[in-house]
Amino acid sequence: MATVELTKDNFDEIVSGKDFVLIDFWAEWCGPCKQFGPIFERASEKHDDLIFAKVDTENQPELAQAFQIQSIPTVMIVRDNIAVFAQPGALPADALEDVIGQARGLDMDEVRASVTAAQQEEQGEQAQTGGPVAGPGQ
Repeated sequence: MATVELTKDNFDEIVSGKDFVLIDFWAEWCGPCKQFGPIFERASEKHDDLIFAKVDTENQPELAQAFQIQSIPTVMIVRDNIAVFAQPGALPADALEDVIGQARGLDMDEVRASVTAAQQEEQGEQAQTGGPVAGPGQ
């Protein structure tokens, strides 16, 4: 399956409700992005049961900002509307295959339970302090 271009207009349609989406955040001027592009494309052909998508961070700054992308290329895997992997840097083909395999092996019931627990903990901390909890460096 060829990769699809993600935009702020089609993001929900393409990503929501899908089991497994790999996203490559990239830009035309980025040398490592150009090196990683063919690796990502070959993986999309090998794994035709998965959705492979690309976000051009120059044309879609809102998406890059929403996902706090600070370095490109960044590869993200979204399973059941939960980002389960995000890493900046161009991955070699074998590393990308390894990440895909690990993401396929995740128990999504466990992941959802973990996310819910983290959200509840955060809400509890906010209730105790009267506001959002500041992260490191804030």
